[in-house]
Amino acid sequence: MKPNDDNKGAISRRTALAIGAVAASIPLLPPFAAAKSVAKRSGPQDQADQTAAFVTAKDGTQIFYKDWGPKNAQPLVFHHGWPLSSDDWDAQMLFFQSQGFRVVAHDRRGHGRSQQVGDGHDMDHYAADASAVAEHLDLRNAVHIGHSTGGGEVARYVAKHGQPQGRVAKAVLVSSVPPLMVKTAGNPGGTPIEVFDGFRAALTANRAQFFLELPTGPFYGFNRPGAKVSQGTIQNWWRQAMMGGAKAHYDGIKAFSETDQTDDLKAITVPTLVLQGDDDQVVPYKDAALRQAKLLKNSTLKIYPGFSHGMCTVNADVINADLLAFVRA
Repeated sequence: MKPNDDNKGAISRRTALAIGAVAASIPLLPPFAAAKSVAKRSGPQDQADQTAAFVTAKDGTQIFYKDWGPKNAQPLVFHHGWPLSSDDWDAQMLFFQSQGFRVVAHDRRGHGRSQQVGDGHDMDHYAADASAVAEHLDLRNAVHIGHSTGGGEVARYVAKHGQPQGRVAKAVLVSSVPPLMVKTAGNPGGTPIEVFDGFRAALTANRAQFFLELPTGPFYGFNRPGAKVSQGTIQNWWRQAMMGGAKAHYDGIKAFSETDQTDDLKAITVPTLVLQGDDDQVVPYKDAALRQAKLLKNSTLKIYPGFSHGMCTVNADVINADLLAFVRA
């Protein structure tokens, strides 16, 4: 090793120690205490400087949300996938805020910073929680954008809440799970139940290791020959996943794989953009995007050659441009 390499290592260690000392000096608050503190400082929820807070769902569950950008601008609402958090939309929220939109995202119950409750980890509760955020902020003319499990959440929310309330202008399903992932007699092209049983077994045995292997391999296509692997992306996926609760993640497997959302898709009438990569190793596009486009009354379909399940992150420039064109159309 060269002398200057030793010096770099020493600088890195000193920097780390300094950061640790600063962090240790900051008093820590439980998440809900911190939320109350923010609310006291900021006043009413509609104040312009209110950017992140909690809303109480109908069953009392505390749901964390972010609300950035001008409050009089058109809202774009982002719904994250399993087992992540609203942080998975960083590349989109920063981009669309810079374009003048109001951007909103919440952590699903049991995920991220939302309350780790033991019950309600199903599409009905997911959609109701999303509705609680939309009603609390009085979001109208909104575009709801969902990735993976979040796409299922969008479909259920729009069909059961947003559309009947007149709050939704458009919807986007990205690499999404509807209409039904699991293989059944009526869905012969679905994924065998044994795959999802394997997810449950791996999560129970060693959730931390399972949540390292998914982003390292199939989620972003980093297991493909010639893939440009980003360790930061892998670590950020793991960070988000481990913030959530094991019970929510375990129950969520059933929610995203065994919920039949055929009727939700048929009920949606607003313009809906359907996006998916043809190298999605998590949600097979032929049983997802292609079927979604047929069931929706007003859909636009785009399939990306070679793109992975996590294309919103690794191909953010392409996805953001297409989302922007759809929103502005």
